[in-house]
Amino acid sequence: MNPLITDDERAQLLVNGQARAVTQDFDPPPVVKLFTPDAHATWLLAALDPADGDMAWGLCDVGIGMPELGTVRLSDLVSIVGPLNQPVLRDRYFQATHCLSEYTRLAKRNGSILD
Repeated sequence: MNPLITDDERAQLLVNGQARAVTQDFDPPPVVKLFTPDAHATWLLAALDPADGDMAWGLCDVGIGMPELGTVRLSDLVSIVGPLNQPVLRDRYFQATHCLSEYTRLAKRNGSILD
């Protein structure tokens, strides 16, 4: 159990992870948005590796103007705190309006995830 995602989000991320393993051009909407309230880092996660259940895939923006598709371990995100000692949080109100490729395109154009 990871405190950053709900059981329903975990289930959807794992389903997406299985689909991603089979389909290279898989382009789902993000399932969850995680962020640091005091460090401008944001993760739009779309899939979890079904083999380990910890390695997430999505759009990663660590706040330095270079958002990229990539992977991150949920267990690593739990230990991150920003400069004001704020932990990574889940945006409880996030509802994806685009597929991951569109979020990526917009983030690269703007230098950060805006949604």
